[in-house]
Amino acid sequence: MKKLFFCLFFLGINLVALAQSRVKSPLETKDYLTQKKWVDSTYNTLSLQEKIGQLFMVDIFSNKSKKETDYIKHLIQQYHIGGIIFSKGGPQQQAKLTNEYQQAAKVPLLIAMDAEWGLAMRLDSTYAFPWNMTLGAIEDDELVKKTGAAIAKHCKRLGVHVNFGPVVDINNNPANPIIGNRSFGEDKYNVTQKAIAFMQGMHQEGVLSSAKHFPGHGDTDTDSHKALPTLDFSRTRLDSLELYPFREIIKEKVSSIMVGHLNVPALEGRANFPSSLSKKIIGGLIREKYAYEGLIFTDALNMNGVADYAAPGEVDLEAFLAGNDILLISKNIPKASAKLYQAYQDSIVTEERLAYSVKKILMAKYQAGLSNLTPVDRAELVEDLNTEANDVLYEELLENAITLIKNDTGIIPVKDLAEEKIAYVHFGDDNGDVFLTQLNKYAKVDKLEKPHLNELITALSSYTKVIIGFHKSNQSPWKSYKFTNKELVWLHEIARVKPTILSVFTRPYALLDVKSTTNLKGIVIGYQNSEIAQNKMAELIFGAIGAKGKLPVSIGKEFPAGTQFKTKAIKRLSYSLPERIGIDPEVLYQIDAVANRAVNDSMTPGLQVLVARRGKVVYQKNFGYHTYQKKQKVKDEDLYDVASLTKILATLPLFMELYEKGEVNMQSTLKDILPELSTTNKADISLKRMLSHYARFKAWIPFYVSTLDSLTKEPSTDYFSHKKNAVFSVEVAPKMYMRKDYQDTMYHEIAASELREADEYKYSDLPYYLLKKYIETHYSQSLDKLVQQHLYKSLGASHTSYLPLQYYPKQNIIPTEDDTYWRMQTIQGTVHDQGAAMLGGIGGHAGLFSNANDVAKIMQMYLNKGYYGGKRYFKETTIAAFNTCYYCDEDVRRGVGFDKPQLGDVGPTCGCVSMTSFGHTGFTGTYAWADPEAELIYVFLSNRTYPDAGNRKLITENIRTDIQRIIYDAIID
Repeated sequence: MKKLFFCLFFLGINLVALAQSRVKSPLETKDYLTQKKWVDSTYNTLSLQEKIGQLFMVDIFSNKSKKETDYIKHLIQQYHIGGIIFSKGGPQQQAKLTNEYQQAAKVPLLIAMDAEWGLAMRLDSTYAFPWNMTLGAIEDDELVKKTGAAIAKHCKRLGVHVNFGPVVDINNNPANPIIGNRSFGEDKYNVTQKAIAFMQGMHQEGVLSSAKHFPGHGDTDTDSHKALPTLDFSRTRLDSLELYPFREIIKEKVSSIMVGHLNVPALEGRANFPSSLSKKIIGGLIREKYAYEGLIFTDALNMNGVADYAAPGEVDLEAFLAGNDILLISKNIPKASAKLYQAYQDSIVTEERLAYSVKKILMAKYQAGLSNLTPVDRAELVEDLNTEANDVLYEELLENAITLIKNDTGIIPVKDLAEEKIAYVHFGDDNGDVFLTQLNKYAKVDKLEKPHLNELITALSSYTKVIIGFHKSNQSPWKSYKFTNKELVWLHEIARVKPTILSVFTRPYALLDVKSTTNLKGIVIGYQNSEIAQNKMAELIFGAIGAKGKLPVSIGKEFPAGTQFKTKAIKRLSYSLPERIGIDPEVLYQIDAVANRAVNDSMTPGLQVLVARRGKVVYQKNFGYHTYQKKQKVKDEDLYDVASLTKILATLPLFMELYEKGEVNMQSTLKDILPELSTTNKADISLKRMLSHYARFKAWIPFYVSTLDSLTKEPSTDYFSHKKNAVFSVEVAPKMYMRKDYQDTMYHEIAASELREADEYKYSDLPYYLLKKYIETHYSQSLDKLVQQHLYKSLGASHTSYLPLQYYPKQNIIPTEDDTYWRMQTIQGTVHDQGAAMLGGIGGHAGLFSNANDVAKIMQMYLNKGYYGGKRYFKETTIAAFNTCYYCDEDVRRGVGFDKPQLGDVGPTCGCVSMTSFGHTGFTGTYAWADPEAELIYVFLSNRTYPDAGNRKLITENIRTDIQRIIYDAIID
C-alpha cells in the first residue's frame, strides 16, 4: 500500500511538471478545458476538405458587386474557408455580409481587418484614430492602450475578431514607401512599449492581435506589395533591432504573428526567397527558438513580394509547409485547396501538421467568442462607431503627441499679446482653415497670401511674428508629405526676416528637405492635419496646453529621436469636450432645445452660448440670425452689444487696478475721487456701498428725453446736428451728433439728483458714470483706450471694444434695436444705451461690444484669481475683496461691482449656483457668470431688444437661467 502511495505521489509530481513545462498558447482561455473540448469536438466533425478550408482567409470589399460578394459565399460552401478579411466598403454593408457569410458557414468564420488606426483604414462612415507615428510621440503608454481598446470596441461592434495590428516594424528608413506613419518610430524600446500597450488594449476588449511584419519591414525602401524588399543586415543587427519587438511582444502573449514577404539573407540562405515561405524563419525561428504557440499568418499571398515566386496553389502549399497557420488572401482558393489536399494524400502534409494548425485556428475562434456566435446588430451601427468618446480620446492623444522640437528664445508659448502682431502663412496642399480659426480665438492673426515672395516679405514688414502652417493630406499615412521647392525657398526667406514658428501637420520626415533650420525660432510637429490636430496645435502655440510629445524618429542629426521641449500651460482657455471635465454631454446638449425655442418663439433673433469648465470651453454654439429677416446667421466672430456687462468687463477691472495701486480703497468716498462732489449729497458715500448698489442712487436718468423737441418728439436741433463740427462733436449714431457741452449737463444732473429715501438695495447705472469720469481723469485718457491697453490687448480679447465700427466690419456687428423714439434708425454698431451713446459710445455702465469667446476670457481671468495667459492682472486678495457680499445681512446680495446669487427665491441665477459665484446681466439680453466652486464659466449673448426693446419674453421665460440650470444638472463630478 505504501509503495502504491509513493508511485501515485511521484506520478502526480510528474504530471504537474509536465503541465508546467508545456508552452502555454496565447490563444488559451481561462476555461481552457472547455475550450479544448469544443476545439476537439469541432475538429472531429470536419472532413479533410473542411479542415483544409479552415486554413484560408479570403478578402472581400463590401462595396463590390453582388456577383463578387456571392462568390465568397460559394467559397464558404464549397471550400469551407475558415475566415474572411474585409477590405474597403462601408460598415452597414459589411455587417450585412458578415451575417450572411456566418449563416452559410458550418464552422463560424474568423473575421479580420486591417484596422491599424481604426476601421476607417478600410471603411467609410467610421472613425480614424491617429496613426502609429503620432502615438509613438506620446510618453504615456496608457493612452496607447486606450487607443487599442477603442479600436477593438469598434471591431467587436462590427463582428470583427482579428485586427491585424499592432505594426511593430521599426521605421529607421525615412524612404520606406509602405510603413512610415504606420510605425511607432525608430527606437526599438519605444516601438515595443507602444505595441504591447496597443495589444493589451485590444485584448482587454476581446479582439485578437497580430504583430507585423515579421521579421521587420521598417528599414526597406521597397513596397512588398510590388516587389520583394531585402533586409541585407547581419544576424547580430537583426537580433538586436528588427527582431527585438517581436520577441518582447511574444512574451506578452500576442495572439498572432504576421510574416512579411521579405528577403532576409542572414535568416534564409536561399537567394531572394520570401520570409513568408521560409521554414527556417517560421518553423525554426518563430516556432522553435521563440517557442511561439499563437497563430501565424502569411501576409497577403496576392502581393508581388511572394506571388512572383511561384504559381497560385504552389505558393500556398509552400507557405503552409513553412509553418504558417493561416494563408491570407490566396490568389486561387480552388487550386490552393486542391494542392493541399493532394499533399495530404501524398503524406507531404501529415495529419499531425494539419491538426496542429486547424486546432489553433479553432482555439482562436473560441477565444474570439465564436462558440456562441451572435449576428451583428445593424441598428444604430454607424452611430455606435462614431460617438463623441472617440473625439475625447483623439483630443487627449494629440495633446500628448504634438511635439515641440525647437523653441529658441522661448517663442512658444506666445505670451505678451499686447506687443504682438501675428501673421499666418499657409503652406501645403491641404486645408488649414481650422488652424487659422483656432489661432484667432487667442489673438488677431492675419492670413497673408501673395503671389510673389517679395510681395509677401513686404507685407510681413509690420508683423512681429509669423506662423507658417504646413498642411498635407490627412486621408491616409501614405499621402505625399514633402515641401515643394518653392515652399522651401519661401520658408528660408520668411524665417530670415521675421521670428517664425513652423507648424508641421504631416510626418516629421518632411523636415529632412529643409536645408537649414537656424533661422526658424520654433518648430512644432503635429503629425496629422485633422481638425483636432489643428485645434490643439493652436492651443499649444498660445499656451492653453503644454507641449508634451517626444519625437519618435530622427530628422537628420539636428533632431534625433527623443527630441522634445516641454512647456507648461499658462492658463489660457482651451477647447475640449464635456466628458473630459466631468460634464454629461447628453444633459448639456439640452441647451440646444432651450436656445432654439428662444429663437423660434421670437424672444431674440439670435444668440451665442458658451460654457467652460476647469479652463476648457466645452460648449460654444450660435443660434439664429442677426435679425428676424434671417439673412445672416450668427457666427462666432459676431459682436454683440453686451450692455451692462460693460461694468464688470471694462470699468470694474480698471478700478480694481487703481485699488491695487493704493489710489483708492473700499472706504474711499466719492469726494475723495471726485472733489467736485464735495458739496453734494453724494460726497460721503463710500465706494464699497456705491458699487454694492447700496448707496440710495436712482436706478437711472433718461437723459435723452430732455433732448427731444417738445412738439415733434424728435431730437431737437438745439442739441443735435446731422453734421459733425466743433460744437456738435459727440456721435450718438451715424449722422447724429450731439453738443459736446451737454455731457457736462449730464454729470451735473447726476450730482444734483436726489437720493432715494429708503436705505436699501437698488441697482443703478449712475455710479458707473462717476467711475468713468474718475478713471479717465486719473489717467488723462479715455476709457476705451485704457481698457484696451491695460486688459484686452494682452488678454487676446481681439473681438472686444467700444466703438466697434472703427475696428470691425459692420456685417459682423449684431443690431440691437430699430429706434423709433430718439435716434430714428436701426442701432447697429453704436451702443444701445442712450446715456452711453450721449457719452460718445463710451460709457462706464454700457458701450462695450464683444463675443462669447472674449467675454469668457475675461471671466476666466477672474476665475483664475486674476491670472491669465502667463500674466497676473490682479492679486488673489483683490479678486476676493471685490467678490465679497459685504451687506448680505442687510439683504443686499451684491459684491463690489459683481452681481451675486440671490439671497431669497428671486434673483439673477437659477438658484443652483454656489454663493461664491459672481457675474452680471445686461439689458440687451446678455449674461456672464463664473462659479469658483464648480470651476464654471457661462456666457449668453443675445439681441433680445431687436427690433423692439419692449420684447421681454427672453426675460419672462427665464431663458438665461434655464440654460444655467441645465449646465449645473450636467455636472457629474
